[in-house]
Amino acid sequence: MLRTIVAGTCRNAVSCTRPSLFLETAKVPVVSDFQVKLSRSRMFEPCCKIHMATTLRKALDRKEMLASMPAKDEGTQGEGVVDLDSSIRGFGEMFPDEKTPDLLFDGVRFAELPIVHVKVSKNNSLMALTDAKGKTVMIRSCGMEGFKNTRKGTNVAAQATAVSMAVRATSRGFKNVRVKVQGIGPGRGSAMKGLTMGGLSVVSITDVTPISWNSSPRPRKAKKL
Repeated sequence: MLRTIVAGTCRNAVSCTRPSLFLETAKVPVVSDFQVKLSRSRMFEPCCKIHMATTLRKALDRKEMLASMPAKDEGTQGEGVVDLDSSIRGFGEMFPDEKTPDLLFDGVRFAELPIVHVKVSKNNSLMALTDAKGKTVMIRSCGMEGFKNTRKGTNVAAQATAVSMAVRATSRGFKNVRVKVQGIGPGRGSAMKGLTMGGLSVVSITDVTPISWNSSPRPRKAKKL
């Protein structure tokens, strides 16, 4: 219905502006009235299609926008409840228990695996490889790898040092190690990545950073300008 109305309006406009078009069609007596109307209506089909496609695109855009919106307004319904116990159980045997020291890794007990001590600070990263009893086997640092001044405290230096230690350790026959990290610095994650890149298999990671439970000293008084 809408298409018929639009076609009729446009036909009247064309008849006012271009009378020669209808004069030419009137000269052909063989063509019926219905065929003339059909041919004239088909002249404006592209316009109708463009108009309908634009409307359809708007409708689709609105549907996509409504689908992307959250079902409920977050923040007005209160905080969501998260079951921490169920999420912890999903990790399986990730956390140690009383059976952990007796676990075997390539035929070696967990309690007898060598340990890599990583001490990370803002200025440097120190790494030491010891056996299960604490006897030092190897020591490496960012300064020993050729990094100087402020570059010793970067994550790139820590990763390069860890790769160097892992390569030296694998050449001596070490494969599975435990890692103990101490301190807060930019090289914490990079050191773990470097050990695995060098060929060592990290079995466990333990954070042994000391925490001061006593009252800390009062901070220094701010300077006045």
